[in-house]
Amino acid sequence: MTGSLAIYVHWPFCAAICPYCDFNVHKDRGADAGVWTRALTAELQHWSALTQGRRVTSLYFGGGTPSLAPLPVIEGVVAAAVRLWGFSDDPEITLEANPADAARFPDFRAAGVTRLSLGVQSFDDAALKFLGRDHDGRRGRAAVDAALQTFPRVNADFIYARPGQTVGQWTEELAAALATGLQHLSLYQLTVEPGTAFDRQVMKGRWAPADDGDCADLFDAAQAITAAAGLPAYEISNHAREGHRSRHNETYWRGEDYLGIGPGAHGRVTVEGERRTTETARTPADYLARALRDGHALTVNAALTEDERRIEKFAMGLRTIDGVEAVAGDLAALGPAIAALEGDGFLTRAGARITATADGRRLLNAVLGRLFA
Repeated sequence: MTGSLAIYVHWPFCAAICPYCDFNVHKDRGADAGVWTRALTAELQHWSALTQGRRVTSLYFGGGTPSLAPLPVIEGVVAAAVRLWGFSDDPEITLEANPADAARFPDFRAAGVTRLSLGVQSFDDAALKFLGRDHDGRRGRAAVDAALQTFPRVNADFIYARPGQTVGQWTEELAAALATGLQHLSLYQLTVEPGTAFDRQVMKGRWAPADDGDCADLFDAAQAITAAAGLPAYEISNHAREGHRSRHNETYWRGEDYLGIGPGAHGRVTVEGERRTTETARTPADYLARALRDGHALTVNAALTEDERRIEKFAMGLRTIDGVEAVAGDLAALGPAIAALEGDGFLTRAGARITATADGRRLLNAVLGRLFA
C-alpha cells in the first residue's frame, strides 16, 4: 500500500507524576539510551516490513516527558524513520517538552524536531503549585520565548476550570498566552480522572471540581478570545492560526493511519487492506523485553469491525470543525439519530458532511451517547 503514515512514539518517564495525569507514565530513574534505541528501532523495523511504499508525514514524541529522553534515542528514532520509510516533503516532527528542559531545546532542533509542544499549563504560580508542576510562571514564559526562537512551530498546553477560576482570570491568562506570539494553543478543561491523586483528594473533600455551568462559561470565553485573536478553534481543545494546525493530531481526527510505538502506545494501521487496532505492552520492563526478544511488543493486534470503525470515525471527526464525511453505511445505521440531533441543534448536515455545532462540540460526550445509543 502506498500513501502517508504517521508515527507516535511514547516516552513513558516523568520527573514527577502530575496529580491530574492518568496517562501511562512512570517515575524517571534514568534510562539506558542504547537499550531504548534498540527496542524502539526494532518496533519500527517490524512495521516497516508491513507498510512498504509509505512516507512518514508526522513523527510525534509523546509521553510522559520526551524532553527527558536521552538525545541518542531521539536521534535514533528519527534516523530509523528516514532509513525505513523516508519522510514526505516538509514533515512535522513534534516533541512534547516541559519548561524545565528548555536548555535542551537547541539539541532537539539539531536532532530534527520541527515542532515543540510545551506543557506550560499556566503562568500563575499558585495554579502551577496546585497542578503539581515543577516550574513557575517566570520559567514558563521564558521557555515559551526560547521555544519560539528555536522551532518553526510551537504549541503550548494550558489547563482551565481549576477550582475557583473565574472568567476574568481565564481571560487574563489567555491574553498573556496570546501576547507571547504563540500560533497554536491547546486548552484543556481540568478533568478529575479515576485513580489519580486529584481523584483521591476530591474523594477526601479537600477541594471540589468546577461545576458544569462554570466550565461552559470558561469554554465559551476561550472560543471567543482565541477567535478574536486569529487562532480559532479547529477542534474542541485546539486553537491555531491558519497554517499552524497539528498535522499529527489531524491524522487521528481524520481516521488516517498511524503507528503506536513505545510502552502502552495505541495505533491504527491498514495492512493488506485491513484496518487494524494495535497496542503495546504497558510497563517499560515488559515493553523492552518483548521488543528486544520478538522485534515488537504488541499485546493487541486486531481487525476493527465495521461498528468499531464507525464509532471511532464519528467520535474523532465530530471533535473538529470539519466534521466527517458520512458514507451510505453510516447513514443507514445512524440516519435517524443524526436527524434528531440536527433537529435539536447539535449537528448540521450538508450533503454527506456531518458537523457538530458549537453546542454539539461543547456537549460531545452526550451527543455521541445519543448517536450510538
